[in-house]
Amino acid sequence: MAAIASSQIAMRVVAAKESNTVAPRAMCNFPAKKTAAAKPAFANRSQIASLKAVKKYNTALTASRRTVNVTAEVSEEMNNEWNKAAVADRLNHLEAQAIQSLKTACENFEHVTFPCALIAGDVVILELLNKAGLLTNGKCKIMFVDTFHLFPETIEFLAQKEKEYGFKAEVFQAEGCADKAEYDKKFGADLWKENIEEYDRLCKVEPFGRGLKTLNTQAMVNGRRRDHGAERAFIPVYEAFGGMAKINPLAYWTFEDCFDYLRANNIPYHPLHDQGYPSIGDAKDTVPVPEAEWFEYAGERKGRFTGLVNADGSKKTECGIHVEGAEKTFDRDLWEEGKSAVKEASEGDLSGSAEEDMLVTVYAPWCQFCQAMEGSLEEVATAGDFSVAKFRGDDKRDFVGSFGVESFPSIFFVPKGGKPVKYQGSEDERDAASLKKWVESQKVAA
Repeated sequence: MAAIASSQIAMRVVAAKESNTVAPRAMCNFPAKKTAAAKPAFANRSQIASLKAVKKYNTALTASRRTVNVTAEVSEEMNNEWNKAAVADRLNHLEAQAIQSLKTACENFEHVTFPCALIAGDVVILELLNKAGLLTNGKCKIMFVDTFHLFPETIEFLAQKEKEYGFKAEVFQAEGCADKAEYDKKFGADLWKENIEEYDRLCKVEPFGRGLKTLNTQAMVNGRRRDHGAERAFIPVYEAFGGMAKINPLAYWTFEDCFDYLRANNIPYHPLHDQGYPSIGDAKDTVPVPEAEWFEYAGERKGRFTGLVNADGSKKTECGIHVEGAEKTFDRDLWEEGKSAVKEASEGDLSGSAEEDMLVTVYAPWCQFCQAMEGSLEEVATAGDFSVAKFRGDDKRDFVGSFGVESFPSIFFVPKGGKPVKYQGSEDERDAASLKKWVESQKVAA
């Protein structure tokens, strides 16, 4: 067959293109330029040398359009599959990192403790400890604080997890109280309404600290995460914590990651989550939250400490166990011997037998206001202008109450051989300069 002139070929190619107009973009999820790119490789002027070649070109072009449309129809399905794979990859990475942090703790410390509250993140950590083989072998002890104000479901869920993973939790509660009835009789059922700080001390902070000491804890595992917000927004995986190591294996997880992990692994979680509680604490101040708000920044803790405020009027976000500086509670002291210029006062010093003039602070190590003035008192003591001492009063309340202690801290000038004189300055006047000035005025008066 004779060769066809180039002009004729060009005209037929144009006609072929016009008869196979590409569908409008509204019918396809892909940009038009990608449709053009789908032309078969032989679609160029030099290769179309006959009517047969033109027909072959048209057939191939039509087939390529069908491929584009099929791809557009399944793209959403493919995206879903890819996203599932991405989530799985993320969870695998987070799991490996978290398990490694737990192994690092247990390989480097003999006594590792996990204080578990059975919220979603804590249940994740239990699973990770189990996968790492650190539960049944006792390498990591599980500690549980019963505040006597927990949901009944929480106590039941603890028993379920103990059976599931084959461990026995070490349970601690308010000192000297075997149950809620005994607690109510001793401290009153409404203590949390009347004095939230004292309630926190008795039911959370003190048993928490006592538990860590009883278990000889060298490294503490906990479920704090950055997306909790507030005081937790910048926590790392590993922290120094008042003489012990603190491991935050979920520091870089999100609340959504926790639930993705629990569901992906079919791990039973606290039953109250299905009743609208993103986080579970005391029944008295924990409320449900709309699920749409759970995965917002700091959303998990929205239902906690409802209606409670700190002594300074700010909204309560921490129970005192994890706040900055609260680690001193677990050492059970402030101004530690051998590290501080602050001396230890005796009952005799406060009863008229002091051998020198002294500035004495009656304190409780769990008290945030005592912790807040630790630096200023240390500064006064380091100056060396006069003797500076401390006296722990929370376990000798009757004694310190006999000379006017009603709260912590209470500051006194104790003259040589004399009775204590109470400082009347406000909380804002506990700085080093104010304390020095007051002591000098008392020395002159004496």
